[in-house]
Amino acid sequence: MRISRIAAAAAVTAAVALPAVTAATANAAAPATVTASSACNKTGPYQIHDASAVTIRSKATTNSTALGTLYKTHKFTVHKTTKTGSWVYITDKTTGVTGWVSGTYVYPTVYTCLH
Repeated sequence: MRISRIAAAAAVTAAVALPAVTAATANAAAPATVTASSACNKTGPYQIHDASAVTIRSKATTNSTALGTLYKTHKFTVHKTTKTGSWVYITDKTTGVTGWVSGTYVYPTVYTCLH
């Protein structure tokens, strides 16, 4: 009985020590400094996401008058956004229509790199 307790204690000790040895070996190969590339942590242009088109409205509310449709293939200019980003004031360069679109679908692409 005593031998099995000693064997169990040795197995537990080895299991606990193994990750510490492996972690020390892995950390030894890590570079001293990490630099972010120029493509990291930047904001891209506004685009339509998760929809093929969005409605352009006269006011920043779904109850306002629809002025037109902004299609994913259209180019557009962003003039301003609401403080929360829930609405974006744009001009559709294809049709010339100016109005509000939902910030749920129109927002900039954000690039983040994991090092």
